Amino acid sequence: MTQPQRILIIVHAAPYGSERVLSALRLASALAGHGDATPHLRLFFMSDGVTTGLAGQAEATAGGGLQQMIEDLTGQGVPAKLCRTCAVARGVDKLPLASGVEIGTLPELAEWTLWADKVITF
Repeated sequence: MTQPQRILIIVHAAPYGSERVLSALRLASALAGHGDATPHLRLFFMSDGVTTGLAGQAEATAGGGLQQMIEDLTGQGVPAKLCRTCAVARGVDKLPLASGVEIGTLPELAEWTLWADKVITF
């Protein structure tokens, strides 16, 4: 039996203003629910993408839904981390995070990149 693929998704884009973050999370959700062929996924948010991991965002019915998508993924065991340097630069490092989201570091991103069979960026 073959080992599941290991996929790292790196998100740089701001959560609102374009659909890049939505596309990243939709892809991650589709991959996470892929049955027996489900890959091992990891999510790392950088640059303006770090604000995606903050708690208190609008629900889908109010034009949001990104927080719920992340929490659904982390609830399925998908690790999600925000770049510490990027979060500090934006003044969001001390704000509450969505459930399951953690602050990460560049060395962790390097480790995750070496772990991954595929790296996808948005």
